[in-house]
Amino acid sequence: MPHVFSPGALHARSHGDDGKEILVLCHRVPYPPDKGDKIRSYHILQQLKQWGWRIHLGTLTDNPRDTAYIEALEPLCASIKVACIPPWRKFMSFLGLFRRTSLSIEYFRNRELQKFVDSVLANYDIKAVFAVCSPMAEYMRMTTGPMPKRMVLDLMDVDSEKWRSYAAKARWPMSWIYGLESKLLAKYEELAGTLFGDVTLVSESEASLLHPRVGTRFSVHGISNGVDTQYFSVAPDGVESAPYSIVFCGVMDYAPNVDAVCWFAEEVFALVRERLPLAEFWIVGSNPNARVKALEARPGVRVTGAVDDVRPHVWAAGVSVAPLRLARGVQNKVLEAMAMGKAVIVTPQALEGIEAEPDVDLAVAPEDPAAFAGTVLSYLEDVEKCRRMGRNARIRMERQYSWEAQLAPFRGLLE
Repeated sequence: MPHVFSPGALHARSHGDDGKEILVLCHRVPYPPDKGDKIRSYHILQQLKQWGWRIHLGTLTDNPRDTAYIEALEPLCASIKVACIPPWRKFMSFLGLFRRTSLSIEYFRNRELQKFVDSVLANYDIKAVFAVCSPMAEYMRMTTGPMPKRMVLDLMDVDSEKWRSYAAKARWPMSWIYGLESKLLAKYEELAGTLFGDVTLVSESEASLLHPRVGTRFSVHGISNGVDTQYFSVAPDGVESAPYSIVFCGVMDYAPNVDAVCWFAEEVFALVRERLPLAEFWIVGSNPNARVKALEARPGVRVTGAVDDVRPHVWAAGVSVAPLRLARGVQNKVLEAMAMGKAVIVTPQALEGIEAEPDVDLAVAPEDPAAFAGTVLSYLEDVEKCRRMGRNARIRMERQYSWEAQLAPFRGLLE
């Protein structure tokens, strides 16, 4: 039969006979795996399938085009529900400031998805629930269905800390709004964790931010990301290289990425070009906002927008950089560049949660323009140094960062 999909429709298949039914809730459609949370969620779905779970997936989207990806997820799932967030919902989310819930909780609240959750819990023998991001915990808090014994909430990052960082760098009134969202979300993270019992984050360092706040009310675990080393491989023969080029990959309407490339382009890159006039800085990623697009007026800066495949840009570059200053959790862009055998230069924030030896597997430079530029130049001007670090980075990824190995702890928590 041809595939037919109506936005928000439920596709159900027969019950399994092994009793391993799981409800998975994601705040974004976990496909394509092209940005942080979607990459992690997609690989978790793959592992759940391999571990024998029948998956009932409930997810949200604010872009109706995402419904086209449902076909790619069907082989992994027994049933799927995609609920659309209407554009006006972003204005309604401000009710969270008055209801004392949070902007995030109100934005991701959806009646159709709640009905799906209630129906799945009522009609299937659900043994476990896996929710991604704190707003998805609200669907279990509000459900009329039975509560499974095993529930895991994957916060990935401590988002209340992210909003606190935003508040510190923003001007009033946004600093006040971000600060209030941080406080409200911090309370909700603790409420949701108590409901679920087990909370996971993308690194032990991220988990350490939550540990002191929660005591023994619930368990907190650090479970890192992996990388697909077959897809993100070293450059094949014949790929042209630009040894004096620098690359950054990421979604370019995401505040930490925007801050990173703007700081690098405006504060660091000019210092690099003083010594290497032919150097280029390539910003590769979808949805560049106006501030990022404006960077292309600077000598040597290139903004690509969305590309079908980021790998050729990384393969061609002399070095990859991750000059993040508002980073939270493990940076997939760093793992992927390391898997492709690149010398990667990061700030200490971008190193968080990655087990790698500085100056061997990757380079760490302080959040100082002159120091960061000096580190970049030391690699651009020494091809063999770049190659040696790239080889070490690839070995580290192959030995330690497979998705199967990194996500294995989830199996114990759910079973």
